[in-house]
Amino acid sequence: MNLTESADTGEQPDLLIVDDDEIFSDVLAKAMTKRGFNVHTTHNIEAAMRFAETIVPEYAIVDLKLSNESGLVLVEKLKELDPGTRIVMLTGYASIATAVEAIKLGATHYLAKPVDADEIMSAFERVGGETDIPISANPLSVGRLEWEYIHRILAENDYNISVTARMLNMHRRTLQRKLAKKPLRE
Repeated sequence: MNLTESADTGEQPDLLIVDDDEIFSDVLAKAMTKRGFNVHTTHNIEAAMRFAETIVPEYAIVDLKLSNESGLVLVEKLKELDPGTRIVMLTGYASIATAVEAIKLGATHYLAKPVDADEIMSAFERVGGETDIPISANPLSVGRLEWEYIHRILAENDYNISVTARMLNMHRRTLQRKLAKKPLRE
């Protein structure tokens, strides 16, 4: 069911927002309610799954980093419950590796925070890719490549910092400092 079909039938589609930032969740919930959704918020994977097993949402907004959990796990579980669920993954830690994994697992779109409700609505309505996205003339910087590589290895290790640090032959605290940094803008 898409947004226009829901409007035609008078039903409000269920939207599940899963983000550990409660203030952000509340603000986003209000904005999405104004856009015609029946909004439900949770702040961790366990609560989200309890809800989704009772009422399978047509739409979901999932944060990538949920305290110590990966939102990628939830994307996969929501798609197993209903392959038709349209999922937008949000993150303040955008990387190519996590974007690729989110799409492979079934997310409709992947957006980097900060993001507003209109951008999310556009992401829900997209059904395909865009061929006219400009290709950057500048290659990624060494710093950005390092950041991407670290996050890919971290994702491959289920976000276990100790295992990732050993694989990268790096001290755990050094890795934690690198992970705390924001990605370099290109």
